[in-house]
Amino acid sequence: MRTLQKIALALVIIGAINWGLIGFFRFDLVAAIFGGQGSFLARVVYGLVGLSGLVCLSILFSPIRQEDHKKEQLNNRNLKYATEFGEENDLSEYKKD
Repeated sequence: MRTLQKIALALVIIGAINWGLIGFFRFDLVAAIFGGQGSFLARVVYGLVGLSGLVCLSILFSPIRQEDHKKEQLNNRNLKYATEFGEENDLSEYKKD
């Protein structure tokens, strides 16, 4: 489910950028790329962005668990304190006098 949420979030960000361009510059990037607002591909992109917004609602309303948050922090740090205590090789016989 994490992968689906990440894809949905990326599409929502694309939609937000598109709406920002429309609001500030009156330029619809999706329509410009796919041949107008009425074209099939543009409508597919708009639909996917809308569905992604619905998927992201589940992220908004899901509770944040402290245990999961701590596990993610530990995993992101990639701490590896493990050491191996082994015998060292005796290199005295190789020492040149």
